[in-house]
Amino acid sequence: MPALAALDATESTAGSSPAGEYGSVTGSSLIYFSSVSDNTHRFVAKLGRDAARLPLYTSEPTLLATRPFVLVLPTYGGEKGQGAVPRQVIKFLNVAQNRSLLRGVIGAGNTNFGETYCLAADIIAAKCQVPLLYRFELMGTSDDVDRVIQGLDKFWT
Repeated sequence: MPALAALDATESTAGSSPAGEYGSVTGSSLIYFSSVSDNTHRFVAKLGRDAARLPLYTSEPTLLATRPFVLVLPTYGGEKGQGAVPRQVIKFLNVAQNRSLLRGVIGAGNTNFGETYCLAADIIAAKCQVPLLYRFELMGTSDDVDRVIQGLDKFWT
């Protein structure tokens, strides 16, 4: 799979200690990014599952995934979708091991942004050739939480 644009994709885990090169190693089957608004964090917390959060700042070391996972991410707004995918997510997926373990994407967004609603999830799903599993608005509703829980249970069986 090709690296995502915007960040250097030369990161490698060959011959190095994962703990030394990455902020932490995770075996979570749910990995997410949430901005300072914490909307995505609140949604993921409602799922009641083990989940790993990507660092808030790109200057922080990213995570290293050790097993297949679903990625949950919000869309950042820019005119015509520019900058839709958070840079922290790009940095994480530019690690070949992380990208190879990605199995699906769940998008968070705001319908007020029209065509760019959940655009980041669309972009990641297309570039990494994985399914877009679900979209929800802002923090999601209780119905969204129930659907995602049921969907993840079915997805992983």
